[in-house]
Amino acid sequence: MNNFSRLLVLLLITAFGCSDAKSVVDRINPETFWGENPWPDIRKERINKLLPKALKAANVDSWLVVCRENNNDPIAVHVGGENAGGTAAFLFYNDDEGFHSLVFSPSGESTALDDLDIHDMVIPVEPGKSAVAMATEFIKEKGFKTIAVNSSETNAMADGLTYTQRQDLELKLGELSGRLVSSTDLVYEWLSIKLPAEVDILRKAAQLTADWQIEAYKQVIPGKSTDADIAKFLKQKMAEYGVTDGWAPDQNPNVNSGADRGHSHATDKVIMPGDVIQIDFGIKVYDRWVTDIQRFAYVLKDNETEAPTVTIMYYWESSKAGNRAALNAMKPGIKGIDVDRAQRVLMEKANSEYVMWSTGHPVGYVAHDVGPNLGGSQASHVRPASEKELKVGMTFAFDGFHSWKLEDGSLKTISVEEMAVVNENGAEYLIAPQEDLILISSK
Repeated sequence: MNNFSRLLVLLLITAFGCSDAKSVVDRINPETFWGENPWPDIRKERINKLLPKALKAANVDSWLVVCRENNNDPIAVHVGGENAGGTAAFLFYNDDEGFHSLVFSPSGESTALDDLDIHDMVIPVEPGKSAVAMATEFIKEKGFKTIAVNSSETNAMADGLTYTQRQDLELKLGELSGRLVSSTDLVYEWLSIKLPAEVDILRKAAQLTADWQIEAYKQVIPGKSTDADIAKFLKQKMAEYGVTDGWAPDQNPNVNSGADRGHSHATDKVIMPGDVIQIDFGIKVYDRWVTDIQRFAYVLKDNETEAPTVTIMYYWESSKAGNRAALNAMKPGIKGIDVDRAQRVLMEKANSEYVMWSTGHPVGYVAHDVGPNLGGSQASHVRPASEKELKVGMTFAFDGFHSWKLEDGSLKTISVEEMAVVNENGAEYLIAPQEDLILISSK
């Protein structure tokens, strides 16, 4: 529990007494509400179950990850190297006997790392000796044909090896340095797939994300509440339940009752009758898994009991149909660009204005995670990630769009954003999608 939460607990106990504050305290304490952090067990399963397949899919024999203190490799937490002080070398490989994970770790840290029971073997490196040198000697003995390292032009998660580390590694490998290849494909194959246990965590987090947005809309007082007020309400819910932001805190949540602002912060614009309100919101649970969901509402004018059929409801139903079309297109073996195309066809039929955003993106460890991009069907050039095929276990956040011009000529877009997981037969929503546009009374 952080200092803010402790202070809040003390204030609650002082104000309401221990018994009245207990239910609130349970929600505030992440360990009580969320339970013990499952990441250590999940990480171990991911290494032993998914990584051997990723090595084969990427067509590499071995993978070397160099971890260190302060300026660590972004993949470190996924391999158990997040607590590295002195330089440590993590080596993963397949051979005739199967899959292996071997770590050369400074002796002052090797015992604690070995206690985590993540890897087959942790070899202590005495002071004054080099973990990378020991790893490269082992690599030479094994004679791997390909050695993947984290140098990548296209994937930040596979680009943690610094220039000087690369120089040192090539020097120590000597003639074998020509066998170094990028881990781009390997990291892609590994991180893009989520275990069933991870999908279950994302379901719970997604439900909370959506529920809070519905609750936030109940706080709107037309003519008085601002977009920023509603964002502050959601920030309070996050603090209360011990979760953090799904992306940059300054832009999460993005509450927008005016014209499109793209990825943005909530402003002091006052919410007025006739406004369509967008909440784009994500939370991070266990400091590991991230959600990304949008919910929409319409503020009724004084003489309205429902949203205008020809305009607002048409826009809503059009964007919702696009989201459903995208879900129906999501199947193993289908390219990301084809999912985008499935809902773009409906946008054209509905006379939607052009929308620059991709239909969707992978979500899991970050809001825009590693995996196929669901876009590109209307782009002048297609990003490589849009040509990637969907696979079982991939999780996505994706939209159905309808965009129109407001009276001042600016654009407003409804982007029905849901989360889904790809299974053997297609894809399924993580939680029940928004079916009805939320209506807010002005009276």
